[in-house]
Amino acid sequence: MSAPSTATRPDDALYRGLTDDLRLAHLLADDADSITMSRFKALDLHVTTKPDLTPVSDADTAVEEALRRTLSRARPRDAVHGEEMADAGWGPRRWVIDPIDGTKNFVRGVPVWGTLIALMINDETAVGVVSAPALGRRWWASRGGGAYAGKSLMSASPIHVSDVSTLEDASLSYASISAWVESGQGQQFVDLLRTCWRTRAYGDFWSYMLLAEGGVDLACEPELALHDMAACAIIVTEAGGAFTDVDGRPGPLGAGGYASNGRLHDALLEQLRPGAD
Repeated sequence: MSAPSTATRPDDALYRGLTDDLRLAHLLADDADSITMSRFKALDLHVTTKPDLTPVSDADTAVEEALRRTLSRARPRDAVHGEEMADAGWGPRRWVIDPIDGTKNFVRGVPVWGTLIALMINDETAVGVVSAPALGRRWWASRGGGAYAGKSLMSASPIHVSDVSTLEDASLSYASISAWVESGQGQQFVDLLRTCWRTRAYGDFWSYMLLAEGGVDLACEPELALHDMAACAIIVTEAGGAFTDVDGRPGPLGAGGYASNGRLHDALLEQLRPGAD
């Protein structure tokens, strides 16, 4: 794999050394995989409910604690944002961690869950790794370096989005219909479902990874947090796709994640535009 390009920011030292950051992200993912797989389907798995009524397991907290410890040693000057713990540090470089994306699957023994790790620099994602050990899959990307899938940096294949150019020929993946209803966009989303050739609720990170691989053409959710999107966003875009919020602003900083193979993005945004008939 070639080193990430820095051609767009030749004088910005913050973007140099992304290869080392990507290697570190893989090491973090290795540690996370070891913890999560040891707790997956464990009879003594402890699960509680957070204030937002979503579940959190002892594996979620163990992963985030472990990754924060490693980052405190390996990148002591970098900030850290995670799903389960308070933000730490400050500055232009910020690691974003979702210890288990798909906790509801994890606690029910469904293998579709993964750890999401990203490095953001000046609010732009520079490195992203998504590791789904129960599926035996991992995906990653770095700014200007392309997107890949495989088991390690030494065993990787480049990935790319599809060339589908019409909604009528498109395959759409989503997480749940209820979220769209609650967001006030239920009718727009149902209309999109009816327009697309094929729809499946693969859900969570997997929708976006399938998009990056060209298996589906659209993936979208109306309400997501930064830790849900940061790693997915760069993998999608480095694979040739588009990742924006509902207003078309690129990146993972908006409330929702709207992703496509790029060719379909304007049509996707128009279809889901709030207030659209």
